[in-house]
Amino acid sequence: MGLRLLKVNEALREVLSQEIAALKDPRIGFVTVTGVQTSADLRHAKVFVSVLGGARERERTLAGLRAAHGRLQERIGADVRTKRTPQLQFLYDESIDRGMHIETLLRRYEGELGPDTDDEEGAVGAAKDGPLSETAGDGPLAGDDATGGPDQP
Repeated sequence: MGLRLLKVNEALREVLSQEIAALKDPRIGFVTVTGVQTSADLRHAKVFVSVLGGARERERTLAGLRAAHGRLQERIGADVRTKRTPQLQFLYDESIDRGMHIETLLRRYEGELGPDTDDEEGAVGAAKDGPLSETAGDGPLAGDDATGGPDQP
């Protein structure tokens, strides 16, 4: 993706963020425009949004954004200087949901392993011996491991 297209995407995201915040449609909840992907010919733009709430709020908000499509496209035409005004397509950005799901899985996994006792010992050791010290033959600073340390031939 070229620099020009990146600039167009960012300009569209800024204009859409401001205009969506100003919409008075009761269907539109708390929305964040997370990104815009414009086609190379500037005819189409996918607008990725994050919506606070569940699936019902998400669908209502997307319906409200689709209904406001004309007004939003008109503002883009007035505020962004491009050869064409792209046709907008609003899509829900699932990356935040995926990130939260991964975080939940990690917390669950961490809970199955039990409390990490290394944190307490590591904090004491770091305060006493310094942040990078380890006992000989007992970690990545030891010369006999397979990480390619300084003692490796």
